[in-house]
Parts: sequence; C-alpha cells; structure tokens
Amino acid sequence: GELQYFIGVQLDGSDHVEPLRNRLSENTEIQSAKLVKATAGNVDEAVRELPDANLRPEDLWAMHSLSVSPKPHKRNNSSWRAIEKIIETGEKISLKHFKPVKPLGCGDTGSVHLVELQGSGELFAMKAMDKSVMLNRNKVHRAIIEREIYSLLDHPFLPTLYTSFQTPTHVCLITDFCPGGELFAALDKQPLKIFREDSARFYAAEVVIGLEYLHCLGIIYRDLKPENILLQADGHVVLTDFDLSFLTSSKPHVIKHSTSLKRRRSQEFMPPSFVSDPSTPSNSFVGTEEYIAPEVITGAGHTSAIDWWALGILLYEMLYGRTPFRGKNRKKTFYNILHKDLTFPSSIPV
Repeated sequence: GELQYFIGVQLDGSDHVEPLRNRLSENTEIQSAKLVKATAGNVDEAVRELPDANLRPEDLWAMHSLSVSPKPHKRNNSSWRAIEKIIETGEKISLKHFKPVKPLGCGDTGSVHLVELQGSGELFAMKAMDKSVMLNRNKVHRAIIEREIYSLLDHPFLPTLYTSFQTPTHVCLITDFCPGGELFAALDKQPLKIFREDSARFYAAEVVIGLEYLHCLGIIYRDLKPENILLQADGHVVLTDFDLSFLTSSKPHVIKHSTSLKRRRSQEFMPPSFVSDPSTPSNSFVGTEEYIAPEVITGAGHTSAIDWWALGILLYEMLYGRTPFRGKNRKKTFYNILHKDLTFPSSIPV
C-alpha cells in the first residue's frame, strides 16, 4: 500500500545524561529503548484505527452495505424467513422496510430502537450510528470492526446479524430483539441487588461459553459488564456491543495430557484439552472503569485474559451487589485495581 503517515517517536533523555560521560547510562539506555518501543507500538495501534486517507467519505461505510447470509444455527427461524422473503423479490433491505416501535437505549455515537419488519410482525433491534459523530470522534474503525465481528457470529449466546445498511446520515445493524432487557436491570430489581447463587452460576456459565466462542474466532470482547448482557425471551443470555472489541487471528489446538504411571494404575483419565486464544496482544486503553484489568491500566499490553478478569468482576457483582475495586473516583478505582487486596463481605454468605 501507499505510505499515509510517518510518525517518529523520540525520548527526551536530557534529564538523565551523566555529566562526566555526557551520555545516558547503559541501564537508562536499555530502559529507554524499551519505553520507546512500547510507545511506538501504542502509536502504531492508534494509527491503524485512523481511516484510510485515500478513501472517499462514502467508501468508509461500504461494509455496512454488504449483504448478510444466514448461518446454520438460525437459518430456518422466522426472522430469517421474513428477511429472505424480501430479498427474494430482488429488493435491497433498507430503512423503509422497518417500522419504529420504541427506543431501547442510546450511546455516545447512536441509539438502539425496537423495530418491526413491515408486514411480517417480526421484531428486531436496530442499532443506528451517526456517521458525522463517528467521523468527528474517530470511531469509524470501531464501527467497521463491529460490523465485521457481527458477520462472523453464529452462536446461541451471541447476536445474529440479519442485515445492515446505511442512510445518508446513519449506518444501521439489524439484530435479534431480546425482550428480557439488560442483565443489569434484572440485577437491579433483586432484593439487595444480588442474584441467588444458582442464578449467578447460570449466567456466569453462559457468559463463559460465549467468551470461549469469541476467543476461538480471535475476538477479545473487552467490554464485559451487566449492561452488555441481554436476556432472551427464554432467559438465556446474549453478549452484545462489540465496538470496543479487538479482532485478530486465533490458532486452535489440542493439548494431550501426559498420563503418569500412578494415574494409569488408578484408571483415571484426563481427556485432551481444546485451547484457542487470540494470538495478538493489544495496547488500547478500553473498557468500563470498574471492570478494567490491571494490564490495561498499566499499558503493559493485554490479551484475552482481560475478559476472564472481567468475568470475575461480573461474578462478584452478581453475588455481592457491587464491584470489588470501586473507588470514589476514577483515579481511586484504578489505584484499588492495581494495589487493593480482594476481599469478600462476610455479611453475604456465598
């Protein structure tokens, strides 16, 4: 491709120069080189999120105009049949095919609405994102990644993308409507704002299954929290909102456990383990304050392990009614995450 950006990273070492040698000490040089390399990596990752300078504005949203094909798990459900009925007429699905029912929520770049596919009675959730807001806030890359991630998913605990399209002002994603609402709202309605242990175990187990699937695809979720977990009509979960997610490659493999002589004699057997983790670390500072992992705060680079950290925070909140490291402000919360010991309230038996 063409060179679009040339960014140099330099370290000001004037405060560390040794007077007699008129240069940095060997140890300072080594540490400074590591710092420059890490900073360059952060800059490189940030620049990758900038729009291609050669693209026309209308080209930025081309992915949202791509057709969507049904995947095996839901290809025969009533929602897909209603969508395909329109496609079979030769029409391209657009905003005119949907009737607004009510708003479901709003975020910093757009809103989510409950909509009905005209003439079908089928309900969907429509996420509409404002193009100008995303351009001004450099969120275009996030929207494109989210659309790409949605197109990969085929799992009962993750959203199904039925179609996407754009208007002159917005890009829109059409997914399943989850009538149970947010897990956060369900938790907030409980006595003491906590779930029974069996309920917390149920939700945590389904979140684990969803995260494992994402990691197999090379997706680090990076924004697990009760507000991003929706409840389907049957009570099962759906993880939603992938605008902060990181998409990379993944190399699934099987680990065969060695069997010791003692274990062979006792006839115990450990089945092989299937392991798959996204292979490229990230340095982006993303996430929700109380759920952010230590390595995100320190900028040390993070992997899919941050999703498991967030799962622990989620489980704690479901059982105890609060997150374990929350402080009076953002700075104190981050300090607690890095330095505070984890404690479990004795007033709530678990």
